[in-house]
Amino acid sequence: MSVQKVVAERWEKLTGHYLLEGYGLTECSPLVSVNPYDITEHTGSIGLPVPSTDVRIVDDAGNDAALGAPGELWIRGPQVMMGYWQQPEATEEVLKNGWLLSGDIVTVDPKGFMRIVDRKKDMILVSGFNVYPNEIEDVLMQHSKVREAAAIGVSSDLSGEAVKVCIVKKEATLTKEELLDHCRRQLTGYKVPKIIEFRYELPKNNIGKILRRQLRDEAKRSVS
Repeated sequence: MSVQKVVAERWEKLTGHYLLEGYGLTECSPLVSVNPYDITEHTGSIGLPVPSTDVRIVDDAGNDAALGAPGELWIRGPQVMMGYWQQPEATEEVLKNGWLLSGDIVTVDPKGFMRIVDRKKDMILVSGFNVYPNEIEDVLMQHSKVREAAAIGVSSDLSGEAVKVCIVKKEATLTKEELLDHCRRQLTGYKVPKIIEFRYELPKNNIGKILRRQLRDEAKRSVS
């Protein structure tokens, strides 16, 4: 997952050093890209592909995405796995003609630097528009009274899906109205959350990553 701007800023303020961000996944042993060590600030980029590694940014139609447009990151190189152990069907889903389909949506700038947009499976479709949870969470985390935030898509009769956010407060005085005002100032209308839920904690895996899938499953069970 991408590093949120507010996290990078807090890290630099605390340590006096910026975060040198990179990208990897288990299926790639695990490094794919990293920023050059001599960059003097955190840019939000996951850097450039490491040596002997090729990447493609592929749109929904299977074509190379236009420069700057979001698309799925495909990876080819010596670090890409041969396949999942005794799982041929799962392997076939992610390995295509030597390319690993990462499931991550990224953009690339004219200099070749990549940025993570979000996980493909986490994308929310609101009235035909793609909404990426990372963008919403990044805005929410900029509010001084928010400790943690997660955005998911939930079923909607009006728009197909609607944006729901789950919030852990940093300050007890935080209200839904405050959050909505904050989001309306920074997000396009269809990206503004329709549902806000306050929680004492958010589900996480063993490395501290918020489990959006679990939140989506809980939301589905609540309406079934």
